[in-house]
Amino acid sequence: MRVTHAPGKYADFEGLRERAVALRRAGHSLRQIRDELKIYNNDILNQLVKGEPPPAWTKRPNAKDDLRARARELRLQGWTYDQIQAELSCSKSSVSLWVRDLPSPKRSSRPDTTAARRGVKRAVKNRAAAREELRSSAESEIGPLTSRELFLVGVGLYWSEGAKAKKGAHQRVIFVNSDPNMVKVFLLWLDLLDVEPHRRRFSVNIHESADIPKAEAFWADQVGIEVSDLLKTSLKKHNPKTNRTNTGEGYYGCLRVAVLGSADLHRRIEGWWYGIVGAVLPGDLSNRT
Repeated sequence: MRVTHAPGKYADFEGLRERAVALRRAGHSLRQIRDELKIYNNDILNQLVKGEPPPAWTKRPNAKDDLRARARELRLQGWTYDQIQAELSCSKSSVSLWVRDLPSPKRSSRPDTTAARRGVKRAVKNRAAAREELRSSAESEIGPLTSRELFLVGVGLYWSEGAKAKKGAHQRVIFVNSDPNMVKVFLLWLDLLDVEPHRRRFSVNIHESADIPKAEAFWADQVGIEVSDLLKTSLKKHNPKTNRTNTGEGYYGCLRVAVLGSADLHRRIEGWWYGIVGAVLPGDLSNRT
């Protein structure tokens, strides 16, 4: 269908189009054609070059061009989507988009997956290395702690992991955890508060199907006491219907640390915690746990 235009500047539309197409095919950009023909109406300009592809030099470079080219090369060699994804460490959806016009690889009775396995192992290794580098970098950001910093850490640690007695019930400082490092930090915090070692009582909480002597020896070593110094181990009954994940090598249950005569200390911890809350979130603290 022939496009009609109002008389005037664009009356000779077909003549303008011939000149615009010639410029386009000569490698001119839209801006260059606009300036050459003095066409400042974008709709008209686009109609003049309609159907003519832009020159390659005007296209913005794509950061994934190299990956796309490599993916197509591997596909032509007979690689599967999974193999290409593992080799290039990119998403499977991207691989599909890049190579979907290429023929699928022929299936063989014994496919060679060596390259794919290498790619998967390399990708897993790279991700593990990146995670470890991030963890190490974050660890180095902490540095030495002042006594006040350890004090505040301990308050938060206890209020998140320690026992909080219900209103009107007997209050006592009790800390239970399966992470040896958290237990050690808690004990260092007790040292900071001048809680004497003879007021501390330790016991193991663990599932009855676990290796009890091994767990008791583990926790005694972690806190620097003899196994005979531990109170009676608390055993959790086995439920055959429960699909437990805390089993096998490395499962030592939890260590329970109780402080004798600690009712006042428990009240002080509560006060310290709400002092922290009040310092960062001034306002109503009536909804206390």
